[in-house]
Amino acid sequence: MLEVKGLSKIYPARRGSPAVTALDDVSFTLAANSAFGVVGESGSGKTTLTRCLIGLEKPSQGEMLFEGRDIARLSPADLREIRARIQIVFQDPYASLNPRMSAQDIIGEPLLIHHDRLQLTARARTDRVVELLERVGLGVRHLHRYPHEFSGGQRQRIGIARALAVKPQMLILDEPTSALDVSVQAQILNLLAELQDSLKLSYLFISHDLGVVRYICDRALLLLHGKVIEQGPVDQVFDHPQSDYARRLIAAIPDVDPSQSLHLAC
Repeated sequence: MLEVKGLSKIYPARRGSPAVTALDDVSFTLAANSAFGVVGESGSGKTTLTRCLIGLEKPSQGEMLFEGRDIARLSPADLREIRARIQIVFQDPYASLNPRMSAQDIIGEPLLIHHDRLQLTARARTDRVVELLERVGLGVRHLHRYPHEFSGGQRQRIGIARALAVKPQMLILDEPTSALDVSVQAQILNLLAELQDSLKLSYLFISHDLGVVRYICDRALLLLHGKVIEQGPVDQVFDHPQSDYARRLIAAIPDVDPSQSLHLAC
């Protein structure tokens, strides 16, 4: 579904500061109906990768092929169409929701933006919003509430519902649980796992948390200063790390079974 080949992003020197290489020859493949984790510390290049994939940054070199088409070389009209099929869930569920919009308006906004593609009537849009709220564990009683009236976990559920509104094939999950407490993280991760299974979604899961990536992803990639340090199936990366950096990160994970701890927290 998504193939990233030799992706590099270099920010040019300015005002006496040297050029910065944010991504350096990054390559990976995200298969359909799978979850791929990109793990790295702050400054590793995760944010730059995300911005390139959603068309906010132009890579210095390389390709980002979504179903064979290079995202960086699409026309504005084609990029708009791709954005309906690749949606994003942001890290901070409060900052990513407009405080002046109700849940109905927030989730319904993508349906208006992509009206030409979807051709939904006002009633059909409302029905779709209610359907989405119920799918993420909320309901019709939440339609007219505003972000400040929800808990952090509920706000993230609204963010997920918004991302699902236009029936995408792929979600970029940008640290979707890092702003939540542990028990709520578990609930959101289990919701994401259920949605992936029922809707046949592909996930690109951006995180600094190896335990979370091991729980939800099939394959993983470790980034350090924009370079790929390790990549492979999660069992291989976690159980047989090849680099000292990977071994140090994995050794720092609490010695618990992520799947058990996450389910018990619910």
